[in-house]
Amino acid sequence: MTKSIGVHEAKTHLSRLLNDVAAGQDVVITRRGQPAARLVRPDGGTPRDFGIDRGRLVIRDDFDAPFDDDILDSFDR
Repeated sequence: MTKSIGVHEAKTHLSRLLNDVAAGQDVVITRRGQPAARLVRPDGGTPRDFGIDRGRLVIRDDFDAPFDDDILDSFDR
């Protein structure tokens, strides 16, 4: 559940808001009715799965080889 609160009220009741966040509630702080920030528990995010894109990008062995002359000629030098 997400609670929305204005900047002035957030400054006034920060300790209470931190207790709410510690209890698992997300708090969106708004400025002039527009979301400006979100308070969440530090451990509340989803853990990242490192390496999920492994094998999707292949770098060829000749990646850093010089271009052929015909390719170089096509560039505006």
